[in-house]
Amino acid sequence: MQKEHPERPSPQYPIESVDRALRLLLMFSDRSEVRLSDAREALGVGQSTAHRLMAMLVFHGFVQQDPVTRVYRAGPALMEIGLSVVNRMDLRVVARPILESLSAATGETVHLGVLEEGQVRFLDGVESDLALRVSGRVGRVLPAHATSLGKAMLAQLPLDAVHALYPREALPPVTARTMTRRSELTEELERVRARGYAVNVEESEEGVTSVGKAVVRPGGEVVGALSVAAPLSRTDDDKRERRAALLAEACEKLAAALGWAATG
Repeated sequence: MQKEHPERPSPQYPIESVDRALRLLLMFSDRSEVRLSDAREALGVGQSTAHRLMAMLVFHGFVQQDPVTRVYRAGPALMEIGLSVVNRMDLRVVARPILESLSAATGETVHLGVLEEGQVRFLDGVESDLALRVSGRVGRVLPAHATSLGKAMLAQLPLDAVHALYPREALPPVTARTMTRRSELTEELERVRARGYAVNVEESEEGVTSVGKAVVRPGGEVVGALSVAAPLSRTDDDKRERRAALLAEACEKLAAALGWAATG
């Protein structure tokens, strides 16, 4: 049965076609197969309207039609969205105690992030207990080339994949210290690979520095990254190296907890 949401206010400017398409998708939450007659009845529309709506969902891969029985089932796009959400939730759950331990060991703010095209989404984090600290960025999205999390993950990609994410030479700045040329980023990623971790010095926020390291599947697929961020005034080369060592241990623990082997 289709779920209603009386607690949610109706949108001020509803779009009927979008509403119908989304209601169709919700039908697949409690049934494995949907017939065109089911869709027509649930939406209160004619045969041709129901068919056009289903055809659009098929076109985008959200549903697929059995060529023999003509019934509709959940398509690959819908399944990929569901699996992506579940995987991300699992990543946060598994990473949480490791983030807490890493923050306690370093005394600084730590984050978990994932790569989304040329952006980094901050999934979770633990703030430092110190009065002067880096604020958490959970929920924020920042350009990958301006963060240690992003550079750590970009360094795991082949050059052509990086160029696909950054098709132009010019890169958008976040601060005055952000790299603004793709050629600079390419050179920086080489240093990240050689060093084993990425460094961000005031490239995403003035007065803040961080180190980041990627977590990848054995085959090379990037699944996320961890970072340790601190005020620049509380950072020197020795502290950065210590944070990087603790970060590497945390990434190994996360990889092991996820059942993967850390390779980067």
